[in-house]
Amino acid sequence: QVQLVESGGGLVQPGGSLRLFCEVSGLPFRFHVMGWYRQAPGKQRELVANISSDGSTTYADSVKGRFTISRDNAKSLVPLQMNNLKPEDTAVYYCNAHWHPADWWGQGTQVTVSS
Repeated sequence: QVQLVESGGGLVQPGGSLRLFCEVSGLPFRFHVMGWYRQAPGKQRELVANISSDGSTTYADSVKGRFTISRDNAKSLVPLQMNNLKPEDTAVYYCNAHWHPADWWGQGTQVTVSS
């Protein structure tokens, strides 16, 4: 059974940091492109960052220089380090595993940036 389990969300003040984790089981992790997406109320889900099987990364312009995605193939883990958080980063953050043509999603973790 494939499972993607996100953790690490919460409430943080503007300028603060959070570290999200996605723990993956039930699929050949190292072959998958792993990504973090987010969805704010009333908005479409959008890509935040992804990391390919060879370690190359892509970031949304809005998070470049503030967020860092990485992967630990030994532990099937995908951390997302988020620094200098802004109120507009508030959203539910979802982990995604992609290996064409399949996509797998986690249940999401809430991130709220507010003073």
